[in-house]
Amino acid sequence: MSRALYTAATGMHAQQLKIDVIANNLANVNTDGYKQSRAEFKDLIYQNLRLAGDVTTGSTVGLQVGLGVRPSATVHNFEEGQLKETRNPLDVAISGPGFMQVRMPSGEVVYTRNGALQITDDGELVTLEGYSLEPPITLPTDANSDNVVVRPDGTVFVNFDSSDRRDIEVGRLQLVRMLNEGSLQSLGNSLFRANGDSRAIRIGTPGDEGFGTLQQG
Repeated sequence: MSRALYTAATGMHAQQLKIDVIANNLANVNTDGYKQSRAEFKDLIYQNLRLAGDVTTGSTVGLQVGLGVRPSATVHNFEEGQLKETRNPLDVAISGPGFMQVRMPSGEVVYTRNGALQITDDGELVTLEGYSLEPPITLPTDANSDNVVVRPDGTVFVNFDSSDRRDIEVGRLQLVRMLNEGSLQSLGNSLFRANGDSRAIRIGTPGDEGFGTLQQG
């Protein structure tokens, strides 16, 4: 009886974890750049009550009892979600594979598919949390969001719509791809850290082979 209770308890714990993961997915259904997770499980060790081919019993089959289940991983689904029009020129969506690079205050570079940006008082394009893009992009101090043009290849222009100041290129948004997206660790705020070999990270230009393009607004 104690073995059955223990096995049932592992199943209850596994189902509770699965519900927790689903609840978090539902809570973030409207979160920009959020990638849903799913819980995966493995069976626990087995108790061998009788080995197959035991000469003392003459049995050709074994007798095993499983001891339950355990959580093995939470896996993110990085398939592209449905694009949503916001009409905000500082909202940039990635259409296809790739992540934007974000530099944290600690200097660490992390990754996101949330392209909701803003302009600081110094003219820098940053995330809504104030984190810098990598490489950084700085606009003229007299530019505003209506002047910003982001092309599908990531080139960022400032258009003042005047004869002497038109289409000033100020930088280019890059994308990165990971050979093993399963190694990405969620940090919250739609940010991910790459765990593992840095050589598995490929940096490219939007529109290059294997990379998505950008859509403004």
